[in-house]
Amino acid sequence: MLEHDDLLQEENAEELYEKKTFIIDKGQEPLRIDKWMHARIENATRNKIQKGIDAGFLTVNGRAVKSNYRVKPDDKIVWITLINPEFSEIVPENIPLDFVYEDDAVMVINKPPNMVVHPGVGNYTGTLLNGVAYHLQQQNPDLNEEDLPRFGLVHRIDKNTTGLIVLAKTGEAASNLAKQFFNHTVTRKYIAVVWGNVEEDEGTIIGNIGRHERFRKMFTVYPEGDKGKHAVTHYKVLERLNYVTVVECVLETGRTHQIRVHMKSIGHTLFNDWEYGGDKILKGTVYTKYKQFVDNCFEVCPRCALHAKTLGFDHPVTDERMFFDSPLPNDMQQLIEKWERYIQFKPLPEE
Repeated sequence: MLEHDDLLQEENAEELYEKKTFIIDKGQEPLRIDKWMHARIENATRNKIQKGIDAGFLTVNGRAVKSNYRVKPDDKIVWITLINPEFSEIVPENIPLDFVYEDDAVMVINKPPNMVVHPGVGNYTGTLLNGVAYHLQQQNPDLNEEDLPRFGLVHRIDKNTTGLIVLAKTGEAASNLAKQFFNHTVTRKYIAVVWGNVEEDEGTIIGNIGRHERFRKMFTVYPEGDKGKHAVTHYKVLERLNYVTVVECVLETGRTHQIRVHMKSIGHTLFNDWEYGGDKILKGTVYTKYKQFVDNCFEVCPRCALHAKTLGFDHPVTDERMFFDSPLPNDMQQLIEKWERYIQFKPLPEE
């Protein structure tokens, strides 16, 4: 059993932020909270902890406090911190970005395919955050690289997934949005094209998601036990196209590769998802003409057919509920139209 002064729980929101909960020991003498946290958060300077406290990333008994607050026995401390150390340096780059919305607190961007969200191993330049850093410098020429916000990213989508992503422009906004992701109050609807005819018109997939034990870059579903993290995906069929189905997926949780892994777990791998086997013919005929047709579809949409279409959240300053919607990108639209034309001539599956 953990003692009061120990870490009680850790959770991840979109695998970017970590929430740590502490209970102050009964014998604890009054001590400034920034000093108390500094002794317990590895590789964090006291200055960074103070900035995090000021931005609202820390609460005591459910309330924000100042850095000079003195801890008391049985205080419950919740600390939200960015856990991705990969992108400590963000070099501003003039990268065109599709801004759907922007104000002083948040920005919503429609991400194109083949763009990594943040710098990391093998992708130090050309990312969405590199473009955001440049955009912020254009707004404020006096802003230097050290002042560029590291907390702006509160969730992410895969390199080849298109669609909406929200970023915070202040620490307070980041803290607020991160809590919304933790509390599952953010609305996220995706459109996907999956292999096979999804039998049920709608359904819910529940299954822990964790890294694959053999292939560490992949994730898998662990139906039982303590492996992985709890994940819930709701789906609804939008259009049946014989060998493929267009579905809407609503995320209740936000795990890495969640839709891709959950849909594969029920036998409906995303179309052209090469990491999970969707770049092969998984349903259909053995005829050469059909194979050529599918190859042409792969060329039309040369990526995993997944689009983050709808995003809804409470504005971190005004509390107004905001919804954003983005149209299907051309490659997915063309892919769906190509299948629609195909089934006009092949109305029944030829197994």
